[in-house]
Amino acid sequence: MRTPKSLALWALLTSTVLGSQALAQPLPYEPLQNVAQLSASGSVEVQQDLLSISLTTTRDGTDAAAVQAQLKQALDTALTQAKQAAVPTQMDVRTGNFSLYPRYGKDGKINGWQGSTELVLEGKDFPRITTTAGKIQTLTMGNVSFGLSREQRAKVEGEAQAQAIERFKAKAGEVARSFGFSSYSLREVSVNANDQGPVPRPRMMAMQAKSEMADASIPVEAGKSTVLVNVSGSVQMK
Repeated sequence: MRTPKSLALWALLTSTVLGSQALAQPLPYEPLQNVAQLSASGSVEVQQDLLSISLTTTRDGTDAAAVQAQLKQALDTALTQAKQAAVPTQMDVRTGNFSLYPRYGKDGKINGWQGSTELVLEGKDFPRITTTAGKIQTLTMGNVSFGLSREQRAKVEGEAQAQAIERFKAKAGEVARSFGFSSYSLREVSVNANDQGPVPRPRMMAMQAKSEMADASIPVEAGKSTVLVNVSGSVQMK
């Protein structure tokens, strides 16, 4: 038989368990009210100020070590020459892809080796880069591309972001007023930035007579990039 003390303890434990179960029950879902989803964008067009020129060469032979040595010699010569003209941010020099792979005959057996190497000149000093590329004799033109420097991108992104935010705020106020509300508060927001627009194809002289143009720069022409910043989120209309 349970005593009055044990009955009181049992009642306390029972009420505690039931209270915990009540707390564990999920609250009924309340749909959001008077919330609007919005997006706005800002864009700034800017001149591309970063040039990247890739210089490459290939070698072919029956001996893998000999092919690798030829590629290394061509790259070392070009690298030494390019470093003499290098200036930080104006023209940086770095090595690119270096590959060596077997060549197979019709019988499926290895009958030779092919390889390639790459040197990349990149920076904001277009004349320095193109002149250096024109002087290098052991490598030939591979690819030319344009872009935005880190400094230019940061500056333009800031302008486009300010533009996008102001447009978002103006749209939020307009939407709130259209629905009969006098104001709004920001609930959540996301900001994303990217570049748009194709990189223009450069105009380059033919490279067959490279020895005759050792002192000439390679003519290139940069285009423009459009930096786009998109602001999206939701607001609570009041």
